[in-house]
Amino acid sequence: MHAHHLETDSAAIAGNGAIGRYFLLPGSLDRAERIGARLTGTQRISNRRRLDVFLGRWGNIDVGVVPTGMGCPSVDIVVTELIQLGVRRMTRVGTSGSLQAQAKIGDVVIATGAVRDESTSDVYTPRGFPAVACPFMVDAYAEAAVNAGLGERVHAGLVHSKDSFFGREFGCGPDGKRNHEYMDRLIKAGVIASEMEAAHLFVLGSVYGGAPTHVSALRTAEARLRCGALLAIIGTPEAGIASREQEVEAEERLISLALAGTVELARRESVTPAR
Repeated sequence: MHAHHLETDSAAIAGNGAIGRYFLLPGSLDRAERIGARLTGTQRISNRRRLDVFLGRWGNIDVGVVPTGMGCPSVDIVVTELIQLGVRRMTRVGTSGSLQAQAKIGDVVIATGAVRDESTSDVYTPRGFPAVACPFMVDAYAEAAVNAGLGERVHAGLVHSKDSFFGREFGCGPDGKRNHEYMDRLIKAGVIASEMEAAHLFVLGSVYGGAPTHVSALRTAEARLRCGALLAIIGTPEAGIASREQEVEAEERLISLALAGTVELARRESVTPAR
């Protein structure tokens, strides 16, 4: 299979035997380049859409990186093409704004699920269908965070995925009062952070992954498709949007956790671990 937008094929992105290459999905090309720079033997596959694919190794683990762009419609294209190419392990490595006082600039959120305040996933499933992360991935990233000494800077819970950055989260436009009220309800319900891509990634993971036939499959490589999301906090209601220096620091912590979590995932799935 050859992907039209990513301009690559299944053979190019293969790795880790039957499990396949672990793919990290930042929103921006800049963040993809920075992750790619941490890998060894990195190969860059460029394309006209600037959705460049980076292939390399983290230790002995085959890793891929590709930016998804902003918003769920772009995620739909990138992730669907990756799935069609045979990718079965995908983690969003994104940024978000905090909705809770304990989640501060520079912290990282492990998303357990997402509020579907976006319309792309409606094309695939009814509105009541949940957007949930793979529990195996959530647990692996949580353990990686604790082992890395990041337990106090990493949170786990529900996030909010929206279509409109300025309208929904910041109340711009004529419907601002209703949007502020909506966000206030999410805050009171304990939603940790707001972003723009995780919900549709999770829905695609469910739609194309299917349910395991028995509980033990959750803990093995038998699971057909795993999707997760890690989000750096780069803004809070109190502090506003982070400075560029704070944003880079938060993203570097995010990337470090994503790579450490990949090692933990690979260990659990019996892929040769990084040395």
